[in-house]
Amino acid sequence: MTWTVTPEPYDSPVAAALWRAYYTEVSDRWYLLHEGRRTDPDELEREIAAQPGADLAPPGGRLLVARYGGEPAGSAGVRLVDGTTAELKRVFLREPMRGRGGAALLVGAAEEAARALGAARMILDTRSDLVEARGLYARLGYRETARHNDDPYAEHWFGKDLA
Repeated sequence: MTWTVTPEPYDSPVAAALWRAYYTEVSDRWYLLHEGRRTDPDELEREIAAQPGADLAPPGGRLLVARYGGEPAGSAGVRLVDGTTAELKRVFLREPMRGRGGAALLVGAAEEAARALGAARMILDTRSDLVEARGLYARLGYRETARHNDDPYAEHWFGKDLA
């Protein structure tokens, strides 16, 4: 089996299914940790609908989908914040696909997409409970930085020079 990573319209059925899987997982992890419950289904639907991913569409963004053996396995998005900085969003692999090198491949493809958009730096945010994500970013050369946004769920901010 081999990996491929290709651009995908943010509103395609494949992108929508991966967004739903991503959001469900990170939301459930937060609620289980902080409130001992899963995400309320109505809240989940509202949040998914409120964040469709249009900021990941050209010309200022890209959504990438990783496929393993031709099957959609994960995604990563990039959006320009300004003329030289891009933000990495929605890095996700379905659980059965983890541990096979797809996450690093996705992030690398996102970095290439950011460079193609004119970015010289990539930034991102994540949470403390997403230990796997923080480890991945550190392994790929991202360094913790000062806060760069006001996302109420963000607890760690990272950056990497792409030059």
